Amino acid sequence: MDCRQNRTSFVASRRALLLGGASFAAWAYLPKFARATDGRDPRLIVVILRGALDGLATVAPLGDPDYAALHGSIALTPNGPHAATMLDSFFALHPAMPEFARMYRQQHAAVIHAVATPYRDRSHFDGQDVLESGFAGPGRVQSGWLNRALEALPRGERVMSALAIGPTAPLVLRGAAPTVGWAPVALPQADDDTASRLIELYRHRDPALATALSQGLQLEKTAHGEQIKPKPGGNNAGAMRLVARGAAKLMVADDGPRIAALAFDGWDTHANEGGPIGRLALLLSGLDGALAEFENGLGERWRDTVVVVATEFGRTARINGTEGTDHGTGTVALLAGGAVKGGRVISDWPGLKPASLHEGRDLAPTTDLRAVLKGVLRDHLGIAERVLAETVFPESASVKPIKGLVG
Repeated sequence: MDCRQNRTSFVASRRALLLGGASFAAWAYLPKFARATDGRDPRLIVVILRGALDGLATVAPLGDPDYAALHGSIALTPNGPHAATMLDSFFALHPAMPEFARMYRQQHAAVIHAVATPYRDRSHFDGQDVLESGFAGPGRVQSGWLNRALEALPRGERVMSALAIGPTAPLVLRGAAPTVGWAPVALPQADDDTASRLIELYRHRDPALATALSQGLQLEKTAHGEQIKPKPGGNNAGAMRLVARGAAKLMVADDGPRIAALAFDGWDTHANEGGPIGRLALLLSGLDGALAEFENGLGERWRDTVVVVATEFGRTARINGTEGTDHGTGTVALLAGGAVKGGRVISDWPGLKPASLHEGRDLAPTTDLRAVLKGVLRDHLGIAERVLAETVFPESASVKPIKGLVG
């Protein structure tokens, strides 16, 4: 290969790297989709909690006579200094989530309880694969249900780009539909003078790259701002808020992404789960703060927003010897946003008597998570039920979308 071929290959690789990189994505070049007929401009945010959320501790069935004994020292209570927030006469919300409680009272948040994916084993890897791929079982799937939903949106005049948040795109957003990524890294950024010199250099030699670089730097500045930088000594809860704040800054723009997916790690509470003031409380506080950041950052766009919070499976109904819970089955899914028909806990409650537990140890799932997701995608984004059953969640025709989740 001669020198000219080498140089051409290098330039092409360099351009592909920078133009395809998360920080240098330009929304304007992404496909556009049809505007909602009712004038809405919907946004959808999918939050994945990796590690398996204890649904019985997040939204406790205080009205179930078997709950307190099973959850023992970490069981929530309706009174005391760390009392749970009663959502209705049966279910109560963990006290670490006052913002979600407020949204619930405003009828902009809802809980779906005793929910699970079709997966019934206890491997995090396989459970997350099923949750994000949208298939009934684990396997080597290269695309996620949210990416396939993006592909199914009707074409039109409105940008409907998808934002993958994190160092790598979550499986739920991988696939043929184009997405852009943003990771709130702590690396030092080039100062404005250096950046402008780079843009000027590329403007003469590679105008397309100069444009992408300029837009990418603006994207970073918009997402981070002055308040988004992590503070020394911060914790995972604080990081959740920072990530949500940056994502909201990107999604609020008229030409910004309408769909986003992100994952929060650390929910595998085998030990010291801690009830109303322990480890889980810190995690739920971070999630609660993230929801508030989305609401504040999206401003008027919040009224057309749905946030879906889901996890790969639940945790055992009975606590273990280290005051934690092990891998389980049934759990909760949370919905928040101005477009949510909230103020309710949706559940076909199976009960916690020994004979009612899945395999004698877990909350038995009575609602398929795909029914929740289908309901949101159909009513919020207008995706046809047939497409949901055949393409977005393959071979799931028997799982019907839940109606009325979105206003």
